[in-house]
Amino acid sequence: MVDQRQVLSFRVRAQQLDRAEGTLDDTAVLDIGVQDTGTDGGRWALAVRGVDVPALSAEDLILLWTVRGAPHLYRRADVGKVAAAVEPFSDADAGKRIYDAARPLKAAGIGNLAALDEVAAQLRAIVTGPTVKGEASRRLAEVMPEPYLRFCRPCDATHLYEMPFRLAAVRAGLELRLDTSPPVLHRIAGFRKAATAGDRFDLIRAYLRLLGPATPRHVADYLDAPVKEVKARWPEDVIEVLVDGEARSLLAADEPALESADTTATRLLGPFDLFLQAKDRATLVPDAAHAKELWPVLGRPGAVLVDGRLVGTWRPRKAGKTLKVAVQPWRTLSATTRDSIVDQAERLAAYRTIALAGVDFAA
Repeated sequence: MVDQRQVLSFRVRAQQLDRAEGTLDDTAVLDIGVQDTGTDGGRWALAVRGVDVPALSAEDLILLWTVRGAPHLYRRADVGKVAAAVEPFSDADAGKRIYDAARPLKAAGIGNLAALDEVAAQLRAIVTGPTVKGEASRRLAEVMPEPYLRFCRPCDATHLYEMPFRLAAVRAGLELRLDTSPPVLHRIAGFRKAATAGDRFDLIRAYLRLLGPATPRHVADYLDAPVKEVKARWPEDVIEVLVDGEARSLLAADEPALESADTTATRLLGPFDLFLQAKDRATLVPDAAHAKELWPVLGRPGAVLVDGRLVGTWRPRKAGKTLKVAVQPWRTLSATTRDSIVDQAERLAAYRTIALAGVDFAA
């Protein structure tokens, strides 16, 4: 049996949130992908794990639409194995991942994987140079038949369904140009998908390694995949542990790390940091009111991590050429803890190349 403290401390250590410095090659979260959503997105997630972000170049990182159709950062050198890792497990899995787009395809007798391949082929033919997403979507709508298309009321136009568009991009060998809004797609130089992902990039193993102990349901929810597909591929080299009475799996090689887990780090996690992407939210944040504050329907805040526990939320408040950080604590914070949070706010301001005007702690 393990408690919440052990589980969260294990994840802090596994995700290297307590280290002072590191390189891209030894940054574990890049094996599963670092979601790049919002101002304090993927590169801030690397910065809080000790990576010298300003020293990185476009040749070091690659941005792809992958898990759940979200943009994720990876090491550019790993793109072939990443492409193999993010492939749907089966046609049924592909159907779940593309949501409502699967229904008209099924009615037309078109397989989900075949549909992704067709979209990818057309998308690669369209994107021969840097292409804004809207332009690529418009041209796709001109060449794809009706089962692939939907009417978008807000745009008053007909588009390809969104998830097939996004999930076909990697199949087409396309990346997203960093720091572009709307997104700009272009071809990945020398792209070739690997025959297999290998253990390091296998998404089930990566989830267990970085967000374990976990159940097949947790992993399936993270991937938007059917539970039975995940169960069919569940690793054999796992042990069972009990977390709050629930049986979960952990890679056997990680048992010593779980038993000895301990950490004293303070970090300001971005709203979509991998630590917050775990699908056992009640383990992360047992209090329902706090969970509602951390994961609202719209406008997520960041989370304050102290000594392996989430102790509150934070939001940036930019005022002219300065930045304030507003912290909403969930418990009384000691003076030492407040000082460590201020230190992390200074780190955030430096990352944004802006002056910190202060940290406001709510009463």
